[in-house]
Amino acid sequence: MFGISRRSFLRRAGAGAAVVMAGSALGVSAAGKKMHIGVQLYSIRNYIPSDVAGGFAAIKKMGYEGVEFAGYYSKDAKTLRQMLDDSGLKCCGTHIGLQTMLGDQLKPTIEFNQVLGNRYLVVPALPGVKTADDWRRTAETFNQISDQLKPLDMRIGYHNHTVEFQPIDGQLPIDLFLEKANQDVFLQLDIGHVMRAGADPLEFFKKHPGRALTVHVKEFSATKKDAVIGEGDVKWPEVLQACATAGGTKWYIIEEESGAYQGMEGIEKSLRGLEKLLG
Repeated sequence: MFGISRRSFLRRAGAGAAVVMAGSALGVSAAGKKMHIGVQLYSIRNYIPSDVAGGFAAIKKMGYEGVEFAGYYSKDAKTLRQMLDDSGLKCCGTHIGLQTMLGDQLKPTIEFNQVLGNRYLVVPALPGVKTADDWRRTAETFNQISDQLKPLDMRIGYHNHTVEFQPIDGQLPIDLFLEKANQDVFLQLDIGHVMRAGADPLEFFKKHPGRALTVHVKEFSATKKDAVIGEGDVKWPEVLQACATAGGTKWYIIEEESGAYQGMEGIEKSLRGLEKLLG
């Protein structure tokens, strides 16, 4: 995608092109690029705190390769890293508040995540960011953090919900943000939230190539509350192909938050659904 005109390539890259993948938890795109599969631990937030090590072992046994944190269960980084290593899992990201990367807070945040082996620091929400100017100013803050992370081979990203795809004065907040943010700031595109907002995820890839380093693979269905990946309204073959080509995606991260499943059932069903799509 870095040859010719990148945008022209993406227009031609084609919704409907086949996604060629192999392996249960490790896909390979038509271009030969490895695609890893992780799970956002928020999906099992009512289960894993009681037995983190056991939860990691079960996640690995299902076929996942990594986990994305949303809290640390009152454990230090060294303990968590040992649990990851023991289970054979990698850390594929963490959801943390922007305040943990401001001023004097940035250094300990970096050190914690270096111990985890995590490159991707993801801000999951931006309370109080409402106007177009708010989004632009926030992008500048991300740029400042990004400049400090880049020499350490770490990246800051933002995780969307639905508000980012609802226009402000005729412009989408996500466009305002990414047009101001430098290319080292990524978006963790949440496919389910994009669909819930009434937007088309394929349009995002056309407008912002190379910005979706990690993607939340989440189903959306207007009629089926317990739909897992492949059972809802998302055009997954086209979306996965866009991730593998236009998006620059490194990790598919499953998040199952329907509330319809107990324990680990939801993330296992979701993984089996994604595996079926990958072939």
